[in-house]
Amino acid sequence: MANVGGKPPKYKSKEEIQQKIDQYFEDCKGEPLIGADGNPMLDKWQNPIMIGQKPPTVTGLALALGFTGRQALLNYQAKKEFVDTITRAKSRVEEYAESRLFDRDGSNGAQFSLRNNFKGWNDTEEKRLENEREKLSLERRKVDSQIKEDSGDKLDKILQNMDTLYERLKPVPNRDIEDFE
Repeated sequence: MANVGGKPPKYKSKEEIQQKIDQYFEDCKGEPLIGADGNPMLDKWQNPIMIGQKPPTVTGLALALGFTGRQALLNYQAKKEFVDTITRAKSRVEEYAESRLFDRDGSNGAQFSLRNNFKGWNDTEEKRLENEREKLSLERRKVDSQIKEDSGDKLDKILQNMDTLYERLKPVPNRDIEDFE
């Protein structure tokens, strides 16, 4: 039977997509580098050295879920049954980026990601949009005022023309020709 509503959904349940999301975040962690002795190699702070580690990103999440890109994931997030699951996954990406703000090496990339992928992080853009809205509002008031002013001037001219026309069309009193002789 053909799918009447269009293309069938990529995921049938939120549990199915959650499995893929969990796998993506697990893959982002990478794996420890194993030494010749079979034990994980450690850095100078005694933390395991990780290889294949990558930062979680919205685009990376979208690709891991089989979408063509970031926007396709955002579109899928609009589906009622997946909104919470995808929002929670994006919040994990946001949390990672936010934590990088305090780290000298990752703060620029984190700022870029937060400003472009998450609401509420782009103060300058929001201020610019607010200024644009104020400018448009002011411009509209000016235009409205000018229209009223122009309309008033035009109306006055029309009324004057009507008065002149009325005067010209005023009936002439009945007079006999004898009155003029």
